[in-house]
Amino acid sequence: MQRLYLDTSIYGGFFEPEFEIWTNILFNKISKSQYKVVFSKLTDIELERAPQNVKDLVNSLPPDVFEFVDISEDSLRLADQYLDEKVVGKTNRADCIHIALATLNNVDILVSWNFKHIVNIHRIRGYNSVNYKLGYKIIEIRTPREIIEYED
Repeated sequence: MQRLYLDTSIYGGFFEPEFEIWTNILFNKISKSQYKVVFSKLTDIELERAPQNVKDLVNSLPPDVFEFVDISEDSLRLADQYLDEKVVGKTNRADCIHIALATLNNVDILVSWNFKHIVNIHRIRGYNSVNYKLGYKIIEIRTPREIIEYED
């Protein structure tokens, strides 16, 4: 079973017309335990500020689909390295922490709708160049549309 790290944009994407079809399919598959969701303390913190319908979505998922990870010192150092290498600007530290947590917890794919700071070929190359330089694995970063397996 693939382990997915869903950044916060995925939960909100469930309710956005532009993203709802693909996000709905993804959550349907998650609900059927076709994926394991690596859920971080950072995601939990960010979702505290989310609208109630987003919180309800998270709470509607079966508890056994989640694997919880905390924010570690190593993840903060790796996130800071992304910033030092100017993969993104200093105001995007939270995005870097998401990438670092996914990297250090060996997820199969980080899933996001954040095209500006995460699902962007230039950013992906930047994150992965830092990972490679530091001896970490290259991370797959995709949208829900890109990871859905189509049935014949």
